[in-house]
Amino acid sequence: MRSKPARAMGLWLAALALLLFASGAQAQTGLAAPSPDRWVAIWGASQYAPEPHNALPAADLQDATLRQTVRVTASGDVIRLRISNAFGAAPLRVAAAAVARPVLPGGSAVDPNSRAPILFDGRPEVVIPPGADWRSDPIAWPVEALSDVVVSLHLVEASGGQTGHPGARATSVIAPGDQVWAPELTRSKTVERWYFLSAIEAGGPDLEGAVVILGDSITDGYGVPPDTNQRWPDRLAARLQADPATRGLSVINQGIGGNRVLLDGLGPNLLARAERDALSHPGVRFLILLQGVNDLGVLTRDHPVSPQAHAELVRQMIGAYRQIVERARARGIRVIGATLLPYGGSAYYHPTAENEADRQTLNAWIRTPGNFDAVLDFDRLMRDPEHPDRLRSDLDSGDGLHPSMRGYIAMGDAVPLSLFVDPSAPADTRR
Repeated sequence: MRSKPARAMGLWLAALALLLFASGAQAQTGLAAPSPDRWVAIWGASQYAPEPHNALPAADLQDATLRQTVRVTASGDVIRLRISNAFGAAPLRVAAAAVARPVLPGGSAVDPNSRAPILFDGRPEVVIPPGADWRSDPIAWPVEALSDVVVSLHLVEASGGQTGHPGARATSVIAPGDQVWAPELTRSKTVERWYFLSAIEAGGPDLEGAVVILGDSITDGYGVPPDTNQRWPDRLAARLQADPATRGLSVINQGIGGNRVLLDGLGPNLLARAERDALSHPGVRFLILLQGVNDLGVLTRDHPVSPQAHAELVRQMIGAYRQIVERARARGIRVIGATLLPYGGSAYYHPTAENEADRQTLNAWIRTPGNFDAVLDFDRLMRDPEHPDRLRSDLDSGDGLHPSMRGYIAMGDAVPLSLFVDPSAPADTRR
C-alpha cells in the first residue's frame, strides 16, 4: 500500500498531466517556469516598418499563422519571446503562439514532440498596443547554441502597420487559419522576411552575456543565401561557441540594410534605434558598432555637395557615435568601434576623392584611443593594398560595396576573442 506522500505525489502528477492535455501541450518541456535571476538575449533582429514591396498583403495577416525560423547563438534552459508592434498603427492581437524545432531548414515542418505553447500573463493570447513590445511568460524549453527555433504566431488581423525585419535571409511561412499546432502548414506560401518577432531571451547557469552588433547591410548579410547563416556575426557566434572561455556569450545581429547613422531611410536612423535595438536587450556586455557608409554614399549619390556639407556630415556622425558610446558605457557596456570598409568601387554610390577623405577622417576618429573601448580595423583587413579606397578583389562580392562570402568569413574570423575575455586586450584585425 502506498504512503500518503506517494499518493499525494501521484495525484499531483495526474493533475499536471490532465492540465497539459487540456492546454494542448505536446512535449515534456514547455512548462511554465519561474523567471531566472538574469536574462540574456540569444537572438534578435532590428525592427522597422517594411517598405511596400517587403510588406505582407493585409489579407495575409487576417486570421493567419505565421511560422518563422531563427537561429539562437547561445544555450539556455528557460526562454521567452519578445513580440513587437513598434511600428503598428493599431493594436496587434496574437491569439496563440508556440515554439518548436524544425525538421529541415527552410520548411514549415516541425518535430511534433518538440512543440510547446507560449503564454502571455498566463493566457494564450495577447494584445500589444501600437508602438510597444511585449515579452512572453518564461517556459522551460531548453535550447542549444547555434540551433534553429521555429516560432508560430496566430494573428487575428492586420495591425494597421507592420513591424518586421525584411533582411531575414531566412524562410518564413504563412498560412490561413490557426495552424499553430500543425506539424506542417497547409495552403501556405513562403517569404524571406521576419515579422513581429524581435528577440528570444534565455536564462541558464552558463549564460554570461550578449554581444550586440549595430550595423547596416554588411552586418545584416547582404548577398548571403537564405537559411545558410553565413553573415559575419554568424561566423563570430560560431567561434565564440567553439571556445570554452567565451561559450557563455551570445551574438545579437542588429543590422539593417541601407540604414544610416543620422537620417531615417530603411529603418530609423542609428541614433534613434540604438536604445530599442541594443541597449534595451537584457544581458548586453559588449556592443560592436559598424555603420556609416550609407551616410557617406547618399550625401553625393545624386549630385556633388560643398566642402562645408562634407565637413558637417562627418562632424555630426562623430557626434552620434559619441552619443551611443556614452549611453552604452553608462550601462557598463564595453563599446567596440569598427572602421568603415572601403567602397571606392561602388557603382551605386560612385564615390569621389572627397567621399574617401570623409571615410578616412571617420576611421581616424574611430581608431583614436579613448573614443571606443577597443577597435576592429575592418578597413585594414578588407582593403586592397594597391588601391586602399577599394575592397580586396577576393573579398568583394562584385559590387564594390559588400563583402563576398569569403569576405564575411574573414571579418568574423578577424575579431579577437580575447576582447570578450580580457577587457584590457587590444583588438587586432590585421590577420
